[in-house]
Amino acid sequence: MNKKWVPYILMLLMLGLIFIVRQCRQNQEPVPKPNPTRRDEPKDPASRLSDREKGFDRRVSYLEYSNHANCRMQCRKISQAEVEEIMKEGRINYNKSDLQNARCPRYAVEGITRDDQRVRIVFAQCNDKTVVVTVIDLETDFSCDCPGDDDNYKNRR
Repeated sequence: MNKKWVPYILMLLMLGLIFIVRQCRQNQEPVPKPNPTRRDEPKDPASRLSDREKGFDRRVSYLEYSNHANCRMQCRKISQAEVEEIMKEGRINYNKSDLQNARCPRYAVEGITRDDQRVRIVFAQCNDKTVVVTVIDLETDFSCDCPGDDDNYKNRR
């Protein structure tokens, strides 16, 4: 055998050894255990309320309207469908939100309605429901006579 082939043969043996070692290591890694479903939890993730603690829940199935919000919506000609669309697609304004509210965190969500109104809608997200607290038009100052309207609590810009 010629001495010039010895380094090549050693190199092939080393590569073969590395390949074998890698294969053995992959087989030794533990297989992750599947996360068993708890029997006392509902299988439908949409019905779990614990998800609501992780941030603003944009599901409209929990939505309720306060009397004040209904009055403001009627005065500003904003429909429930537009409120739901802003809830799903709007941008949260954290400067106007009150996430530390003792009863329910309040999220100020802003967006543009179908008829091009720039609005801010305040949602109070409680454990079992999300309440529309108020609806504010950010560009037009409507004169509404709704319960709870007071110059001390204007929430514009």
